[in-house]
Amino acid sequence: MLRWAPEPQAGGWGRGGGGGARPRPRSRPEEPAAPEVLLQPGRLELGDVEEDQVVAPFSLNDVVSFNLYLPFPTGNMVEWCLPQDIDLEGVEFKSMASGSHKIQSDFIYFRKGPFFGLACFANMPVESELERGARMKSVGILSPSYTLLYRYMHFLENQVRHQLEMPGHYSHLAAFYEDKKGVLHAGPGRGSSLPPVYWLPSIHRYMYPEMKITHPAGCMSQFIKFFGEQILILWKFALLRKRILIFSPPPVGVVCYRVYCCCCLANVSLPGIGGTIPESKPFFYVNVADIESLEVEVSYVACTTEKIFEEKRELYDVYVDNQNVKTHHDHLQPLLKINSADREKYRRLNEQRQMLLYSQEVEEDYNPCEEDLFVLFFLEQNNRIFQTLLEVSASQDKTLTAEHARGMGLDPQGDRSFLLDLLEAYGIDVMLVIDNPCCP
Repeated sequence: MLRWAPEPQAGGWGRGGGGGARPRPRSRPEEPAAPEVLLQPGRLELGDVEEDQVVAPFSLNDVVSFNLYLPFPTGNMVEWCLPQDIDLEGVEFKSMASGSHKIQSDFIYFRKGPFFGLACFANMPVESELERGARMKSVGILSPSYTLLYRYMHFLENQVRHQLEMPGHYSHLAAFYEDKKGVLHAGPGRGSSLPPVYWLPSIHRYMYPEMKITHPAGCMSQFIKFFGEQILILWKFALLRKRILIFSPPPVGVVCYRVYCCCCLANVSLPGIGGTIPESKPFFYVNVADIESLEVEVSYVACTTEKIFEEKRELYDVYVDNQNVKTHHDHLQPLLKINSADREKYRRLNEQRQMLLYSQEVEEDYNPCEEDLFVLFFLEQNNRIFQTLLEVSASQDKTLTAEHARGMGLDPQGDRSFLLDLLEAYGIDVMLVIDNPCCP
């Protein structure tokens, strides 16, 4: 069996009634495209919407709860939710990843229309022929923003265990929902009643200290250790806003963190950058029910447990299987090669990490953490690149030379293809005069 809970916000939960129980068998649905109301990178000002983004789970219009029930003969079902009229079409597949029956527990981030969700899954053996020896449930929440969902992980883990042991008792979930719920604003037409969709937060130096609470501690350091030098390849693809799909068998929770970390590689905080390029969108977990919506996306980062996606090349530009990063596009093949500038950046990143760890050991009150270092390292790298490109584009001759490339931390030859793609993607008017070594 499987199930789902109410919406998140910081704070406790009160006491309340049971909510609405409603078994709903579903077939795999087609997901409607979310309205594109996006924050552009590099457009953040002090006191602007990013500050509200951090508290959006408390105030924005979409705190919902839902439960999933898995009767094996009929497939996944939503068994309970609040409010009862919320559209959860497809959530029963998003909140229980394909292949989850092989594991004992997991968590999963996903996108549902304009909202983001977090679900905790658990699998418990039972002596029941009807349930075929196993009871599986998932309890989760939806929110307009994904950055604070992890705060409710512990609550969801407790609730899914509670539902496994006492199926059908929803009072804690109903009370949690009453405590945290938001209100959808009334307005003419569906589009105006939906909240803005806030994708990856752009970083502003005045609000940067808040960034440390927008991701689970440790996920970025694990990201570096897992991919090693390959993060420089992912960095280039993320900065070019390519469609990146990460495959992994369950458990999928840690892979959802890799989606988030991959998006963080592309942060830019300079004014005037990003207006002509799609936002880097974390879709988190996707499955075959998402194929139609992915067909119309020009940029995203997502993960899946379904191997069939590898065959559907029209849906992605970059496919990541374990530590193997590959692309089927000929013009992107040069970006798969690690060059000397990439190795230098990776060396500097590790050097800074070691210095930070040493500082934390000798200075107990030293506040910066490894996660902050990771985000700022790539933010500064990206800002340096675009600052140089903007300065060259504003010059009289608009000529970008090998010296400029080295000043940006790039390899004049090894990153030539990357630079050409970057100029085209961001619509920056400069002339690249770095010779192609393949052409005399």
